[in-house]
Amino acid sequence: MYRVLAKAWRNPEESCIAELMRERAIAWRRRPTIVRIDKPTKLHTARKLGYKAKPGIIVVRVRVRKGSGEKPRPNSGRRPKALGVKKLKREISKQRIAEERVAKKFPNLKLMGSYYVWEDGMYKWYECILYDPQILEQSKTA
Repeated sequence: MYRVLAKAWRNPEESCIAELMRERAIAWRRRPTIVRIDKPTKLHTARKLGYKAKPGIIVVRVRVRKGSGEKPRPNSGRRPKALGVKKLKREISKQRIAEERVAKKFPNLKLMGSYYVWEDGMYKWYECILYDPQILEQSKTA
């Protein structure tokens, strides 16, 4: 089953995934930036990162704006070339930004891993797998 899923996600245009994800992206745009979800969108990738459907493990979808970094425009006068406002490259990836935002939102949970889900013209979506160390520790001792 996981092999079939991976093959379908490798070429989304050939399978029905591209059409399905375009519809989902429209709905996702209207939702909040960080959303807890019941099941991972890409099950085969989530399982590789350690996801299991058991208490203490949750999946969160994060939306990150696409594009390069921008600085605030300086107030004092200078030539447009020397402003240094556009075309800035961030030191960290969009995926890392998504992971840091999730870690800030859920401070009691630990990050297991994250993976790319989809993108449109404005946003990229990532899913992060988090686990609660206290719940997993209790289940091991019991």
